Amino acid sequence: MDEAIRQDFEKRINESIDMVRPYLVADGGDIKFVELTDDMVVKVELLGACGSCPYSLQTLKNGVEQAVKKQIPEVKEVVSA
Repeated sequence: MDEAIRQDFEKRINESIDMVRPYLVADGGDIKFVELTDDMVVKVELLGACGSCPYSLQTLKNGVEQAVKKQIPEVKEVVSA
């Protein structure tokens, strides 16, 4: 993937993550973008309360992944790093 294209995707991914961050922070957690793989999989790390919450997978798939894919349809999946 061209570096300029990768940087644009990463910028847009971070913007999407920033849209859901307030909801995570309100519950005592946070999220950090880790990596965009060459096959368009976004890796993130759930932090604080979100890292140990039994609903973290739901949060990741139903919240974060949906928000990211809505803004960047090219993303195949969001996974925990």
